[in-house]
Amino acid sequence: MNFPADLVEEGRPVLIAGPTASGKSAAAASLAVHAMDRGRAAAVINADSMQVYGGLRVLTARPDVEAEADVPHRLYGHVPPSERYSVGRWLGDIAPVLAEARAQGALAIVVGGTGLYFRALTEGLTAVPEIAQEIRRRWLEALEQSGPEELHALLSERDPATASRLKPGDSTRIVRALEVLDATGRSLLDWQEQETSAPLLPAGSARRLVLSPERPVLYGRIDRRFEGMVAAGALDEVRDLLKLELSPELPAMKAIGVREFAAVLAGEMEPADAIARAQQETRRYAKRQGTWFRNQMSDWERIDA
Repeated sequence: MNFPADLVEEGRPVLIAGPTASGKSAAAASLAVHAMDRGRAAAVINADSMQVYGGLRVLTARPDVEAEADVPHRLYGHVPPSERYSVGRWLGDIAPVLAEARAQGALAIVVGGTGLYFRALTEGLTAVPEIAQEIRRRWLEALEQSGPEELHALLSERDPATASRLKPGDSTRIVRALEVLDATGRSLLDWQEQETSAPLLPAGSARRLVLSPERPVLYGRIDRRFEGMVAAGALDEVRDLLKLELSPELPAMKAIGVREFAAVLAGEMEPADAIARAQQETRRYAKRQGTWFRNQMSDWERIDA
């Protein structure tokens, strides 16, 4: 992968976005090694909303133990799968990491596939108050009992403007809207229309790169990666996750591969069929990511991968 030659010498933080399986993690680690070889400290910082969860190293293609030992990696696997993580919490977590890198003169390399994280990092975030865990649990239980369509109908009664922007099956955003309404008495749209917080890395303060492999190349990588997941321990990973008896509506339980490999463990699906289904879901996800990057990051530098 050919990165701009001045990335290390320039000194600004480097942001590397891209779809799943585009080679982001390897590229970030390679850039960090290059910086360290030139006598500069470096750290790879996670900006992927699934790689924050512990217990999902294989399924989320998190850097392996050897890679994390070679180069400092931050904000990987630090959140229990029993929790719901948010972009607001991520901003709170990354702020001291970036400050530490600046203080040490280290090259901060922020890498991931979650567009919302990068947008919040570079443009700021609306300051929605933190939601109490009791309220989160109550709406999660309501979702399990009633389903997203019924909660969407309830949201339509209480907050029709927000509900009109959400699909009836979008359980994550429906629950989020109800949580905010319950906790604050105000519509989520009201909060989103407020002034945003100051961005941690505003325009010009970082080099912003998007990896853009050709679609056939990307899909080939996705297929090969899932083919190796069983050998890498994906079934054991899912088995351990299921032992926690977590709500299926938690983000960690929605990681691609959890449902498919859980069906294998239950004797409901053959491994080859589970792999094929997970590959298809990942290709669809990568396509959505690519659309986001083209529409929302049109002014970022494109890098062939």
